[in-house]
Amino acid sequence: MAKKKYYVVWVGKKPGIYSNWADCQAQTNHFDQAKFKSFESRDLAEKAYREGWQYHWGKGNTQKAAKGQSNRKTSSGRPSSFVSNEIDYNSISVDVGTRGNPGPVEYKGVDTRTGEVIFSNGPISKGTNNLGEFLAIVHALAYLNKLGSNKTVYTDSRNAMKWVKEKAVSTTLKRDASTAEIWELIDRALHWLHNHTYDNKVLKWDTKNWGEIKADYGRK
Repeated sequence: MAKKKYYVVWVGKKPGIYSNWADCQAQTNHFDQAKFKSFESRDLAEKAYREGWQYHWGKGNTQKAAKGQSNRKTSSGRPSSFVSNEIDYNSISVDVGTRGNPGPVEYKGVDTRTGEVIFSNGPISKGTNNLGEFLAIVHALAYLNKLGSNKTVYTDSRNAMKWVKEKAVSTTLKRDASTAEIWELIDRALHWLHNHTYDNKVLKWDTKNWGEIKADYGRK
């Protein structure tokens, strides 16, 4: 049986102490600069709440903050931060499947909670794992943009996250007849990034602690 946790929200829609993750999420999801943390007991949570976020999450606790903190700016230029050791299930998880690298590529996006496939593409005749991950993230952002949704997007590729943030790819895959299909998709994805803004968080899936990402193709 999972050990009960208590969640302190120092900065959020309604600061306080919450006894379940869903209530904590309700106060912190899509709240810029939200500051919150889980504790093993009510007493520890109450003590932490009184002491303030600076002690438990800020300069007074940089080692712990480094493990969970991810600060960046979204494409819209607004700063955002997300600090949690928990999975945000109100999200889309993406992953790529390849047969060789380079080789045929396919990707998909799934509902993180249920695993239901929301979109998929491929196989694309020839590409790389990182290019497929990049396309999957942008596909998810474009999909959510059309819905007017600011759900989180999870990926297990740091390179693809970097490319999305920089709106540029860095790859050794040459442009030729065999790669024309994926390069057309890459060019379209880059065009979308340069012409749209979004508030969605694009976060690294914590494979070590959470297991394989929900969209995994199982081809390890």
